[in-house]
Amino acid sequence: MNKLSPRETFDRQLDHLRDQLLMLGSMVEQNTLSAVDALKQRDIAMAQSAYAYDQKINEKRFEIESTCIALIAMQQPIARDLRILASTLDIASELERMGDYAKGIARICLLMKDQLPTKPIIDLPLMAELTTNMLRRALGAFVSVNVSQAMQIPKEDNRVDDLYNQINRVLLSYMISDPSTIDRANYLTWAAHNLERMADRVTNICERTIYVATGEMKELDASDDEQNGLYEHP
Repeated sequence: MNKLSPRETFDRQLDHLRDQLLMLGSMVEQNTLSAVDALKQRDIAMAQSAYAYDQKINEKRFEIESTCIALIAMQQPIARDLRILASTLDIASELERMGDYAKGIARICLLMKDQLPTKPIIDLPLMAELTTNMLRRALGAFVSVNVSQAMQIPKEDNRVDDLYNQINRVLLSYMISDPSTIDRANYLTWAAHNLERMADRVTNICERTIYVATGEMKELDASDDEQNGLYEHP
């Protein structure tokens, strides 16, 4: 068997790191959906499980971080390779924070206990589906360095923001008409806020994809498109 060259060895290490990042993203995605489902179903056991699972997300984040630091120290990468490792460190941190948002939603379910929600929980699961779908595709764009896709995904944040604003308007109307609902309405507002913030962090992942491809730290928003003079650095 032919011995791998240093470049081939490093490429395999990067591939493994990308796989671990995708795994972390999947963990965050599934725990977010579980936490929201627990809140919708008033399932305390499911909420407790989602709350505890955050520890596994934290452990995976630190595992990725340790691998990145070791590769930087041992391989002394330059240019694009260094951008990949630096961005992976940043994205792992973003994912860990998203995991905290999912944990927060599980905690809301535990705090509500037997209290009935102020309104039927319909929009929150839709927010969660939209957000986790954005997250999954953003991570796919990062590992494949798909700039075009990374530019498009943040535009979908408007749909999440619209749902968030709609939830807030409805809950506010409940609180005004019946002050006894304030605490329960606030719980759902906090849950919606966590999902809205999660979608915002997906945009940060997309920005890292562009950084890897171009070396340019570019802030994305809904008005951005592909025609912005992006070009590839070695």
